[in-house]
Amino acid sequence: MEDIRVLIADDEKEIRDLLKKYLEKEFYRVDVAGNGEEALHLFDDNKYNLIILDIMMPKVDGIEVCRRLRNKTNVPILMLTAKDHEVDKILGLSIGADDYITKPFSINEVVARVKALLRRFLVLGSDRSSHENKLIKFKGISIDLKKCTVITAGEEVSLTAKEFQLLKFFATHPGQVFTKTQLFRNVWDGNYPEDDNTVMVHIRKLRKKIEADPSNPQFILTVWGLGYKFAGEKDEQ
Repeated sequence: MEDIRVLIADDEKEIRDLLKKYLEKEFYRVDVAGNGEEALHLFDDNKYNLIILDIMMPKVDGIEVCRRLRNKTNVPILMLTAKDHEVDKILGLSIGADDYITKPFSINEVVARVKALLRRFLVLGSDRSSHENKLIKFKGISIDLKKCTVITAGEEVSLTAKEFQLLKFFATHPGQVFTKTQLFRNVWDGNYPEDDNTVMVHIRKLRKKIEADPSNPQFILTVWGLGYKFAGEKDEQ
């Protein structure tokens, strides 16, 4: 198996060095950048399996770096920030970030999230995977797993990264019922949160975007007392 390579971009040397030290203990190859411009140059010159971006960086900030990288690659992007404002989280994830962690952080938590993102990408979501090179088609909806795009009623739907991951999980397990806990563990890669509205809020937003009538959904159905399931009918074409 080829080496797993990680790019860390953060303007704080102490954080770069700390992350590099602990990720190298996991036998990853790690490159570091002190600003967004340097990170973009390193990405163009090398092949990475995961990228860690600080939001507040000089020259080119992490949001803009993420936006540009998403036009080139589908590798996992983990955002770091000293801010804990919801607007930053929404902005970061809506332009293609896969996860988000706030400073100060536990180094063990960062390593755990990196492992989870890499596992999902290398096993389920690699652009080298045949699974990722196909379309999932149901009557009324088409999901491109490689391009991370969704078309319903003949039009492309704009989804956040997490909304797409949630839809992808449903669509790759059609007819299977999942509890909110199971959905959170599989899509968010974590234990069930204290605020159990997380899954419901994302499902509600997803229904508004892909269902012709969100109040009477045809794809993501509620199974009362149990959870949710994807009930799309396979397109045989």
